[in-house]
Amino acid sequence: MKKIFLLIIFISAVNNISAQWDLSLSMGLDFRSSPSFRDYVNSSGFASGGNILPSFKSSISFSGEADYKLSNSFALGLEYDLMIDSYTASLSSGGAYEIAFIMHRPSVLAYYILPGEGYQFKFGGGVGPRFVSLSEKINTSTNYSASGYGLILKAEGNTLLSKNFYALIGTNLRYDVTGDVTNPQKPSIVNNATGEKLNLNAFSFGIYLGVTFIL
Repeated sequence: MKKIFLLIIFISAVNNISAQWDLSLSMGLDFRSSPSFRDYVNSSGFASGGNILPSFKSSISFSGEADYKLSNSFALGLEYDLMIDSYTASLSSGGAYEIAFIMHRPSVLAYYILPGEGYQFKFGGGVGPRFVSLSEKINTSTNYSASGYGLILKAEGNTLLSKNFYALIGTNLRYDVTGDVTNPQKPSIVNNATGEKLNLNAFSFGIYLGVTFIL
């Protein structure tokens, strides 16, 4: 009898939690400081004049996210973010030098939520693994990879568009550590000016726009 009573209390407590799902899609612009990547490109002999990389370089990202609201003010989420960046320069012998990479940035997130009538604000952060695929082309293309981890802080606002759809605008801060890019069959990419191997460790801040569907 006691077990049945406790089960009834537990079910009642669960039913009283106004759980919801927030599903969102967004596109963003990151401003990244990646010293190893910048120094390698700038000292490679291919960058010159207006092609010199600045301290912060912009890149594009695409994200999908699912958040589960445990209460009106707290949620847990899972984000999958894909960031794309590249650099191209003309070769004096003809053709082009190109180095491009894709970084997969999944993260587990926790949010504090400020809800309102027709809007909500979310503040949070998280952590997750990072996976990189990089290609460098001089005369032929060579592929490399790397993996590591990343941290993220986010702040975003959602404004009601229709019944369950919200417009999304947000900002984030990221710190990604990938380690050196490698290819088991090829020598490492080395900055000849410093003797250091290339990595894609980076600090970035970004803005993003999208839509949120609340279930």
